Amino acid sequence: MSNTSATSSNRAIAIWLYIGVFMIVMQILIGGITRLTESGLSITEWKPLTGTLPPMNQAEWQTEFDKYKNTAQFQYIHGDFTLSDFKTIFFWEWFHRNWARLMGLVFIVGFIYFLVKKKFKREMVMPLVLLFVLGGIQGAIGWIMVKSGLVPEKYFVGHLELATHFMAAMVLLVYLFWFALSLSVPREEIIVNTWLKNETILICVLLFVQLTYGAFMAGLHAAMAAPTWPTINGEWIPAHMYSMEPAWSNWINNKIAVQFVHRGIAYLILVAALFWWITALKAREGKLFMKYRHLPMVLVIVQITLGIFTVVLSPKGDNLLYFGVLHQMAGILLLLAFVLQVYLVRKKPVRYSVFGN
Repeated sequence: MSNTSATSSNRAIAIWLYIGVFMIVMQILIGGITRLTESGLSITEWKPLTGTLPPMNQAEWQTEFDKYKNTAQFQYIHGDFTLSDFKTIFFWEWFHRNWARLMGLVFIVGFIYFLVKKKFKREMVMPLVLLFVLGGIQGAIGWIMVKSGLVPEKYFVGHLELATHFMAAMVLLVYLFWFALSLSVPREEIIVNTWLKNETILICVLLFVQLTYGAFMAGLHAAMAAPTWPTINGEWIPAHMYSMEPAWSNWINNKIAVQFVHRGIAYLILVAALFWWITALKAREGKLFMKYRHLPMVLVIVQITLGIFTVVLSPKGDNLLYFGVLHQMAGILLLLAFVLQVYLVRKKPVRYSVFGN
C-alpha cells in the first residue's frame, strides 16, 4: 500500500472511529437521562432481537405495563403511574437499548466494509477485535445492572452496578478515542514535556475516580441529600459521614460521604488543572497542543459550575435531570480533552507508529 493510499485509508477509518466516539458519548448521555428519569426498570426482559420494536398495540403495551407492575419500584415508588406515564419511562430505556444496537450495527458494517476493501493494516485487526469484546462486555454489564433492580425490595438499579456500567463505557470511549487519535494525529504534532505529561496523567486518574463518584451520586440520588453550597447542609465536614457500619461502607453507600468526596475531588481537579494550564502556557511547540491547551481549563470551570447548580437546584422540578445531564456531558468532554493531551504530550519523542502516522 502506498503512503498516499495508506494515509487515505487511515483517515477514513479514523472518521468511522470518531463517529463511534460521538455515538458512545450520546449513549452515555441517554443512559444518564434513563437513570435520572428512573426508566431503567421499565423493560424487565432482555430480548436482543425481538426487543428492537416497541409494543405495537394497546394489548402489547398493557402486557409490558403489567410486567413492570411486578417490580418493587412500581409497588413502592410509582404506584400511581398510568399507562401513559409508563410509556414515557419505557421510551427512554427502549431508546437506550436501541441506540446500543445501532452502535453495534455501525461498527459491524464499518468493520466488514474496511475488511473487504483491505483498508486495515494487519496490526489494526486485534485492537479492533478487542474493541468488539469491550462492547460486548459493556452490554453484559448493562443487563446485570438492570437485573440488580429487578429484585424484591429494590426500587432502583444498584449504584455500584450503575457505576461499573458507566465506567466500562468510559473505558470503551477512551480506548476508541485513543485509537482514532493514533490514526489521525501526525507524529510531528507530538510534543515532549515530561513534567506536563506527569501532570496530565495525574489529572486523568483523578477524573476517573471523580467520574466513578459521579455515578455513585446519580445512583444514590445523593445531590438531594445536601442541596447546599459551599457547605454540606451547613457543615464543612458533615457529622453524618460516618453513620454507617462498617466504617468503610460510608465512602460508597453514604449519600453525604459520597457527596463530600465528590466535591473534594472536584476542588483537587480544579487546583491540578490550574497548575497544568500554567505549565501548558509555557509550551512553544505543537500547533494542535497550543490550539487546545486552553480547553481543559475552560471545561473544568464549566464542569464545577454545573455541578454546583445540579446540587443546589436538585430538589426543584426537573432541575436534577437537566443540570445532571449537562454536568455529565461536561465531565465526558473534560475527560476526552485531557486524553487528547495525554496523547499529544510524551516523555520522549515518537519515532514510529504501528499505524503509520
